[in-house]
Amino acid sequence: MIAATSAAALTASPLHAEPLKIGIIESLSGAQTSTGRLYANAVKYGVDRINEAGGFNGEPVVVTEYDNAGGAPDAADKFRNAVADGVDIIFQGASSAIAGQLTEDVRKHNLRNPGDEVIFINLGGEAMELTGEKCQFYHFRYTTTAPMRVNALVGAMKESGDLGTKVYSINQNYSWGQDMQAAAAAAAADGGYTVVDEVLHDVNKIQDFAPFVARISSAAPDTVFTGNWSNDLLLLMKAAGDAGLDVTFATAFLDQPGNIANAGKTAIGHYIANNYDNAATDGKFAEDYKTATGHYPIFVEGHSAFALGALQQALGTVDFGGGDIDVTKIALALENTTYETPLGPVSVRKEDHQTIRPVVVSKVVENPKYPADETNMGFETVKVIAGEDAIYPVQDSCKMERPAE
Repeated sequence: MIAATSAAALTASPLHAEPLKIGIIESLSGAQTSTGRLYANAVKYGVDRINEAGGFNGEPVVVTEYDNAGGAPDAADKFRNAVADGVDIIFQGASSAIAGQLTEDVRKHNLRNPGDEVIFINLGGEAMELTGEKCQFYHFRYTTTAPMRVNALVGAMKESGDLGTKVYSINQNYSWGQDMQAAAAAAAADGGYTVVDEVLHDVNKIQDFAPFVARISSAAPDTVFTGNWSNDLLLLMKAAGDAGLDVTFATAFLDQPGNIANAGKTAIGHYIANNYDNAATDGKFAEDYKTATGHYPIFVEGHSAFALGALQQALGTVDFGGGDIDVTKIALALENTTYETPLGPVSVRKEDHQTIRPVVVSKVVENPKYPADETNMGFETVKVIAGEDAIYPVQDSCKMERPAE
């Protein structure tokens, strides 16, 4: 009798809906922590917005952090942990090398587990190969690439008369840095400059960039192009500031916390091409983000939060009725989503899942609206390039296989 009653009670109990599970596989310890934590902040901000609006599939969205410690092998291990935990969508941003590992892990997992796929939303891995030879349906890149940044810098700096005719290129020696070097060389004809020297160096292993700055100084360039990020940019800026290097830097990640303070007054006039700049907007999103997190969006937080906004918009178009979550249907919804950011629309190109997005070119000035690093310096918007003007053709190496619809 007791057993029968228990069975009846179980039958009558309402079943919980299946929650959407998100995993942040990020650099949360080691040299890249300062960057990884900002990506995680933005993802959590976006998920909070989804949950405040009612969640998804009848439940709050669940978020779990996995620390990849800044390395691809650890990221592979954490991906296996995330799969074991039932994660549906993974987010990662710090390092193209790690993004390359994860997109391959996702591809292999999805081939082995039809019907139990995982989506990878890439917030910061900008290596061209990720939407080239490594492109795949379940990878979405919600950031720019080297040609988008470099071409924007060259155009805006040339219009402003700040580009000059001699360019130096210094970058990290892996896929992203190599892409930046290639993009700076490719833009030389349109920019009207000569690349006087170029250097590729080890990633996050150099403690003193003074010898590199001395080499830059001896080449006497007008502009230095660099895609460096994390400690490699912080230390490069410190060495440039210590040496009083009188050149203009054209960068991708100058808004990383610490760079302006490290460079000091030598930072004034330096340029950055980026996905987002508070100064280029009406300020509403910046204030909302500050209310939620305690600070204005900095570095990678703005565009990463917009990726979550796009996901929220896509989720609003699918309904699983509280049942099993079909990741493929979410991916199809995401590639059909155009999200209006404060800078303009961001859409997904179906052929390679590269986002078509605005690029903001800014330069360092004194007394800006949004000061950086507790200094009296920060960024002033020079130009916003619309997504359709910033994008380039799909790479021939991308042979995306789509799921049957």
